Amino acid sequence: MSRAHMLLVEDDAALAELLIWHFRKEDFDVAHTVDGEEALILAQEHTPDIVLLDWMVESLSGIEVCRRLRRNPNTANVPIIMLTARGEEEDRVRGLETGADDYVTKPFSPRELVARVGAVLRRVRPALAGETLTFGDIEMDTVGHKVRRAGDTVPLGPTEYRLLKHFLEHPGWVFSRERLLDSVWGRDSDIELRTVDVHIRRLRKAINTGGRRDIIRTVRSAGYALDSEAAA
Repeated sequence: MSRAHMLLVEDDAALAELLIWHFRKEDFDVAHTVDGEEALILAQEHTPDIVLLDWMVESLSGIEVCRRLRRNPNTANVPIIMLTARGEEEDRVRGLETGADDYVTKPFSPRELVARVGAVLRRVRPALAGETLTFGDIEMDTVGHKVRRAGDTVPLGPTEYRLLKHFLEHPGWVFSRERLLDSVWGRDSDIELRTVDVHIRRLRKAINTGGRRDIIRTVRSAGYALDSEAAA
């Protein structure tokens, strides 16, 4: 997966420097400005994957920047997290109604913000990456809900489709059965852990027909991951 491109709009120099350091450490490509008007220009020149937007910035308020980003077709679906010292409920609601996806009140932990950004990107990444997720010779059309391997259609049940989609969104990541239950079935699910193994077997059977290499790697005592060697 390519590096996520972040647009940081923040006029507090010390905070901006801290956030840039944390997100670059997490392999984000970060563009920074203190100016609302310039933020709109930067977003137009290079559509970001996510925007961190301070409420109070120069030339244009963060709320107006958010509004204009939502009106522009190129940035209408880009997730926006607002950063602000305003903690009143009315202000939070106003930010969300303008189109912000999340709201973080200062002071906050940079590590918590990194985690929130990661959660937002995991939800929206397939849409940002386009209509197709690929890994090796596997292609998933996330709009048409179709999967192909080496050009051949792969019929999948709904759960197997969601499992594969989750793996394709996180190539190379190792997921425990518990994490897969949370991500694919939901936190409130009372599904047993062994059910994950059953669906992994079904998914393998469906995508590995015709003697193709198994792209799902079992990691002993850890869980499952997409196997980059098999994809190559």
